[in-house]
Amino acid sequence: MLKSEKVAVVDAIIDRMKSAETYYLVDFRGLSVAEATDLRGRLRADGATLMVVKNTLAKRAAGDAGLEGLEALLQGPTAIAFCGDDPVAPAKTLQGFIKEKKKLAIKGGYLQNRVIEAARVEQMASLPSREELIARIVGGIATPLYGLANVLTGPMRGLVVALDQIREQKAQAA
Repeated sequence: MLKSEKVAVVDAIIDRMKSAETYYLVDFRGLSVAEATDLRGRLRADGATLMVVKNTLAKRAAGDAGLEGLEALLQGPTAIAFCGDDPVAPAKTLQGFIKEKKKLAIKGGYLQNRVIEAARVEQMASLPSREELIARIVGGIATPLYGLANVLTGPMRGLVVALDQIREQKAQAA
């Protein structure tokens, strides 16, 4: 690889590292081209991209981007899954792919300006999706409000029932 090509690759990695808040480093040893293409497609559906990197260039890019601690993860064959807005969906996709194919291994990742170990990525994969978390929050807010509305309408409902019984008594007496 020519020096100009290396500089271009390092610049591309730096741009992706700076633009993505979260990315996961994986060991793709043993993956066939078809499996790698399948994984890329699955990650793309989650808003993530997979980039196979040369460790020396990735180390240089991490250093130039001011990211510390990634050097330990850049050993052996490495691919980086750069996440979009939702960091949980790509983690779930990677975990699902590992369970299905038994060929991929998560080395670690980078989340909100700090390096995370593989166990943290696995924990993130077990989290509910963003939509499910939002639904839980909305449900948690709506339930007490529904109870409050029910309590506040109780006296009014009691008054209506009492007035209806008085009306029925007067109708029977007449």
